[in-house]
Amino acid sequence: MLSSLKIKNLALVEDVTWELSRGLVGVTGETGAGKSIIVGALKLILGERADRSLIRTGQEQCSVEASFEIADTGAIDHILDEAGVDPCEEGLLVVKRVVSSNGTNKQFINGSATTTQVLKAAGEYLVDLHGPHDHQSLRSQERQLDMLDKYAACESALAAYQSAWKAWKSTANELDELVKSERASQQQIDMLKHQITEISGAKLKPGEDEQIESRHRLVANSARLSELCGEIIERLGEGKDSLLHHLREVARMSHELERIDPASAKFFEELEPATIILRELENNLRDYASDLELDPKEFAALEERMAAIQRLRRKYAPTVDGILAHLAECERQLARMEGRTDEIARLETLLQAQRAEVEKAAKALTKKRTEAAPKLSKEISKHLADLGFKQSLFEVQFTPLTEPQRHGLEDVDYLFSPNPGEPLKPLRMTASSGEMSRVLLAVKSALAKQDSVELLVFDEIDANVGGNIAEAVGKKMAAIGNARQVIAITHFPQVASLAGSHFVVTKEVQDNRTKSTIREIRDNVRVDELARMLGGKIDSAREHARSLLAGSH
Repeated sequence: MLSSLKIKNLALVEDVTWELSRGLVGVTGETGAGKSIIVGALKLILGERADRSLIRTGQEQCSVEASFEIADTGAIDHILDEAGVDPCEEGLLVVKRVVSSNGTNKQFINGSATTTQVLKAAGEYLVDLHGPHDHQSLRSQERQLDMLDKYAACESALAAYQSAWKAWKSTANELDELVKSERASQQQIDMLKHQITEISGAKLKPGEDEQIESRHRLVANSARLSELCGEIIERLGEGKDSLLHHLREVARMSHELERIDPASAKFFEELEPATIILRELENNLRDYASDLELDPKEFAALEERMAAIQRLRRKYAPTVDGILAHLAECERQLARMEGRTDEIARLETLLQAQRAEVEKAAKALTKKRTEAAPKLSKEISKHLADLGFKQSLFEVQFTPLTEPQRHGLEDVDYLFSPNPGEPLKPLRMTASSGEMSRVLLAVKSALAKQDSVELLVFDEIDANVGGNIAEAVGKKMAAIGNARQVIAITHFPQVASLAGSHFVVTKEVQDNRTKSTIREIRDNVRVDELARMLGGKIDSAREHARSLLAGSH
């Protein structure tokens, strides 16, 4: 409920703190006294646009602060958490709005700065405000459905449906994105396949380029290599000037030297191993030279292989190892992309199963709604009869949807016919403001126990009705007030007399400045106010006022 409302420098209000109680709260006052300021202040709290013209003349800013006591803060705390605002403590929510003449307006929840969007979101759960031309809850099909769901106790069925629906929508979106991605990447898939075919067809081996280049150098230079080997072999072992010939002469002379002086043998210990090494070198060169014979076919094959590798190098990487790494990456990407086909098939199967779950949950939800709709219509019709619509018709109409939506498989429309012979038409399109006010009150009466909004504000919705109807309106408001807080701004004494607490807005002049104030009235002062509303302060009016109070309490 709204426990207090502090208003500073708003229009005619200089500084007012309004403390409220539960039940039906009546607000009265003469025309022009400033009763509308209460509604204006609440609209600021609910995030409506702030107009600098609201600031009291001579002041730089105005402010409104509302304190709410909330039994279940779950929905509000969720909104605050998403906005980065501290949650309610011990069920208390404080909302403040400051409007400055320089346009730097500010808004706060629980002391934290926030936005008007957050105020609006929270306001949906705080106040249901209704004036002669303000019936959003009845003109909105979404709110109409919400009212029906609350009446039908659909909370668990709706939660189950929405859980299934969200899972289904999530899979549908994922599948849609995957299908779009597959179409967009078909060209890339074709390119990857071409590269894989081209590289795989070359049958490259790690390090092959180095081996091929080395062998190619040998084959390409085989003639010169054979020539060099022949010259080296000739100098090693053939002819009188060869190294081995001279070494043999050295060996002969060393033996003669050893015979004369055996001590000299130590100088020639390495001579024989050196001779053996040179002979091995000669033999190895002869073998090497024999392998250097030019094979034109091998040379042509090497040339072709080198050209093929060079083409791949230019396109993919500077080495064969780099080309093979590129091939592995292409194969990985292709496998991932081609795996989309399997993933799409999996998602399509999952989507069908989830759609079946959605429809199953939707049927359960629809069943509860369709069973409750006639009962709600009957109950609203009863309240409408009490409010003067003796022969009106009220009906809840369902329109099936071809595709599941967030709220279910049907839209809802409240149909209304105020008079016999008139066809039922959507309430959001046909009822006048006066009729809408009473229909709203009938709906709120039927939903008094289920409605989640704790505070209802009725701003002169009893306008344009007679005394008997006004009394019925007041009784309905009082009945709703048994379950929640109701603020009724009214011109009718029949309504005001039924209020558990009665406040009067007055306008007075002090120091040549006009200001409005609000105060609670009791006993004889309340009798006087009701007498004024009845048309005067004569004894008969006062007696009538007393009888109204006596009959209402």
